[in-house]
Amino acid sequence: MQAFLDQLMKAAKEAGIEVAEAYIVENESFSVITNQGELNDYQSNMTRGLGFRGLVNGKMGYASTEAFDEESIAQLVKGVKESALLCEDTDTVFLHKGDDQVPELGLYNPELDRVSAADKLAMVYKLDEACRAEDPRVKNGYNVVETIKANVRIVNTYGMDRSFCENIYVVQAKVNSEENGFVSSSGHLAYSRDVNAIDVNAVAKEAVKRSLDGLHAASIPSGKYRTIFHHDAMVSLLGVFSSIFSAESAQKGMSLLKGKLGETIAAPCVTITDDPLLPDAPNSRPFDAEGVASKAHVVVENGVFRTFLHNMKTAYKDGVETTGNAGKSGYASSVYVKPSNFFFAKGEKSFEELLSDMGDGLVITSVSGLHAGANAVSGDFSLLSKGYTVKNGKREKAVEQITVAGNFYELLKNIRAFANDLTFPGSAMGSPSVDVGELSVSGS
Repeated sequence: MQAFLDQLMKAAKEAGIEVAEAYIVENESFSVITNQGELNDYQSNMTRGLGFRGLVNGKMGYASTEAFDEESIAQLVKGVKESALLCEDTDTVFLHKGDDQVPELGLYNPELDRVSAADKLAMVYKLDEACRAEDPRVKNGYNVVETIKANVRIVNTYGMDRSFCENIYVVQAKVNSEENGFVSSSGHLAYSRDVNAIDVNAVAKEAVKRSLDGLHAASIPSGKYRTIFHHDAMVSLLGVFSSIFSAESAQKGMSLLKGKLGETIAAPCVTITDDPLLPDAPNSRPFDAEGVASKAHVVVENGVFRTFLHNMKTAYKDGVETTGNAGKSGYASSVYVKPSNFFFAKGEKSFEELLSDMGDGLVITSVSGLHAGANAVSGDFSLLSKGYTVKNGKREKAVEQITVAGNFYELLKNIRAFANDLTFPGSAMGSPSVDVGELSVSGS
């Protein structure tokens, strides 16, 4: 690889590419899926790809390859030059010089590499058995054990050469339960960089509980309801609207937060942080997709909007420093603004205390139809939802076939309290459960 990179950078310079960068990703993954004690799927994959970009007459060109030979070098150089010629972006773009200090993060656990395929199979069968043993109403579903390992390296002609390795172990149970003609599906996921930290029985127990809680669900009358979003549902909502905090969206006129830095945009209890340095979170990293050293940033502080998320291009355009939020969807993609571990800060109350304070109302446990039912520009949402009613601070009855509607900008202002159950359920978004005040519900 090093010899290939040396030749590539030399060829780029000789071809008149002003500065060039190679972004290399190597992935190893293993997954196994079972259902009712039967093996459904078994996969082991290894991939390696290189994204190459460079400046030609001030324009950024892109090319990529999965082949690492002399022919690929010529194709990459040609691809970058041709891509730059066709580029219509007039913004000033840069490559990072690598003159900042990269933090040390413990994202790689060599013990995970030593877990055998047989041990992973044993774990998924144990999970499958635990789900079926939990309750006779469990009929089917699927169970997954997955390991993922990634190596990321960025090298450029400024002399920057940065890399990191990460791995993670994922266990997931999806459960279908049935009783008296009612069917309910739900699940639970756990992940860790320490396989010994994952309790298979606890994953099964929670997945089954969530599935059984949804049995005998029915709609409720339309109206306005005091509403709590369970942390899983709030994570889904935050994921859809996280783009409003991107400088890229604001500069394109696609965020109503444009021009509101320093203003109060949310309730005083709302603090939103982007922190790529959390050791146990799923999207941590020592540097971003441009090689900029990672730092935590408070985006909203006690309701006040403090900063957009930036990469180098958007930061230059706004006359500020990058927040280190350059991202790529894969080695071949262009650079855009992407959050890392993006989350609402937790509160002090337990979830049960949140219910007690609400008294009567509705808990939303899951939402769907996010792409069709949510407009990230206007903030409006209308989402098919599931959950349960609450009476006198206690869970009452399961609810489904309802649509919850509102506006995310208004929701931020109306938030009353957060629970202390901050969770990152397998994604870059994190949230505790949230009392969002009153929302409109369409039901029966």
